[in-house]
Amino acid sequence: MLLHRRGPAGPEVLLGHMGGPFWARKDDGAWSIPKGEHAADEDPETAARREFAEELGSPVPAADLVPLGELRASGKVLAVWAAEGDLDATTCRSNTFSLEWPPRSGRVQEFPEIDRAAWFPLAQAREKLVRGQVPFLDRLAALAGG
Repeated sequence: MLLHRRGPAGPEVLLGHMGGPFWARKDDGAWSIPKGEHAADEDPETAARREFAEELGSPVPAADLVPLGELRASGKVLAVWAAEGDLDATTCRSNTFSLEWPPRSGRVQEFPEIDRAAWFPLAQAREKLVRGQVPFLDRLAALAGG
C-alpha cells in the first residue's frame, strides 16, 4: 500500500524503514512500501490493507485505492495500490518477527518489521526505497500528473 499526500513541493509518500539488525545502520535503499505476503485464496487488496495495518499500527486512512499493478522484485511478485491520505508517521508501531541474533548464538530476539516510518517527496523516496520498488513511484507520479 503506497500512501501518498500532497506536500508543499508536490506528492509525498509514506515509507517504512525495514527493521532488524541487517538494516539498522542502512538508510538509502533500506526503506520499503508497507507490504506483505498473502495466501493463494486471499484477496490481494484485503491482504495489502491487513499488512499496512500490521506494519504501521494503523488502518489505511483511505477508502479508495488505485491499483499500481504488479512487478517482480527480489524474486517475489509485488502488487501495490495507491491510497491518498495522511498519517502521523511518528506514531507508527509495527508488528515484530523473531530472529536468532547474533547468528549461531542460540538467542532469539524480537525485531519490528518496520522500525520507523517517514514521509518523503518523490525524488528523495527514489533514493530511500529499495531499488526493486522504485517503479511504483513512477507509476504513482504518472497518475498524479508528474
